[in-house]
Amino acid sequence: QPGAGSPASPRRAARSRRRPEEKVACGAGAGAMPGRGALCLGLLLHVLLGCGSAQPPGSCLAFCVCSEPARTVKCVNGNLTAVPPDLPPYVRNLFIMGNPLSRLPAGAFPARRLSDLSALNLSGNHLHTVEAGAFAALPALRQLDLSGNPLVSLSPQAFGEGGSPLEELALRGSLRNHSALHNLTAVLQSGALRNLSRLELADNGLLLLPASMFTALPALRHLDLSNNSLVGLRNVSFQGLSQLQSLNLSGNSLSTLRNGTLAQFRSLPALRRISLARNTWVCDCAIEDLAAWLKESDQVEGKETLTCAYPDKMLGKALLKISSSDLDCSTPVDLPSQLQTSYVFLGIVLALIGAIFLLVLYLNRKGIKKWMHNIRDACRDHMEGYHYRYEINADPRLTNLSSNSDV
Repeated sequence: QPGAGSPASPRRAARSRRRPEEKVACGAGAGAMPGRGALCLGLLLHVLLGCGSAQPPGSCLAFCVCSEPARTVKCVNGNLTAVPPDLPPYVRNLFIMGNPLSRLPAGAFPARRLSDLSALNLSGNHLHTVEAGAFAALPALRQLDLSGNPLVSLSPQAFGEGGSPLEELALRGSLRNHSALHNLTAVLQSGALRNLSRLELADNGLLLLPASMFTALPALRHLDLSNNSLVGLRNVSFQGLSQLQSLNLSGNSLSTLRNGTLAQFRSLPALRRISLARNTWVCDCAIEDLAAWLKESDQVEGKETLTCAYPDKMLGKALLKISSSDLDCSTPVDLPSQLQTSYVFLGIVLALIGAIFLLVLYLNRKGIKKWMHNIRDACRDHMEGYHYRYEINADPRLTNLSSNSDV
């Protein structure tokens, strides 16, 4: 009240003046400074985001970048010579690329810490050895990329004994060593990768493929064999690949596809996409089956662009436009058939020579028998002479006699 003169009155008035400011400290009231609310809101968001993305000490090693919200760890172009042992347990996508990593031992990826790891990219390292059990302890692994590594040894037990859930395997440019291709064939034939749906074997310079390389892959849907040097598929079996949808054979050295291979393609119910571009097709009598199949099949992508590479008179001619009159079939062109015929002829000649030799021996059996008896008698006389000389030399009474006589 006016004139009260109480000392508490000024303090109450001061508190009453400060209370509105306290309520609007972050700009929520009428007395707030302009822009102060926005500043407080920004600080609040910064704190929240910082708390969400901050990594606890030691959760990500040197040469690596970790993101817990994305559940991703990237160790790219560092100096890693081994898989980091302390990877965070939340990782689902792991990239270890461009490092001098040369060997994956057993248990390189411990399941107790990496139970959720589903995508593993190891491309562009220096890997040459993958030991047994290297990927065995990854129960959630679905995608594996080993491209761009100079593999020499890939253990058939690299994925464990009980099989792997792996669905996609990329080995681009990693099988230039013959032993690596042999090891991969053993892995595929063992049945450890029965869930595999995509297999990439491009850019490996492959000339020939093992006959039964793909027979234990019932779930395979996409097979990439592009940019190799394949000269034929005569011995390759695609039987059992009932789920195969796409087959990429572009960029190879195929000269033709024979009836056996074409019949396999026809027997695969799901195969709807075959790429045959950039091959050196030889348009002679052996190409007739392929040309006829192309005209009736809808499995080949861009079949209108397939053209002859040899001979010169057929250069650039579309395979779909080839007719029997365009082909010169006056001379045989099937080299394996020619070799087979030559071997048969050689066998007949050798058998005839053998028969003649036996006939000569039979006709001269009496003379041969007499000749053998003469040889036997001569050998007997010779041995008797040696025996006589031995007796003389062994008898001391005859030693002086033989030395003083002409006997």
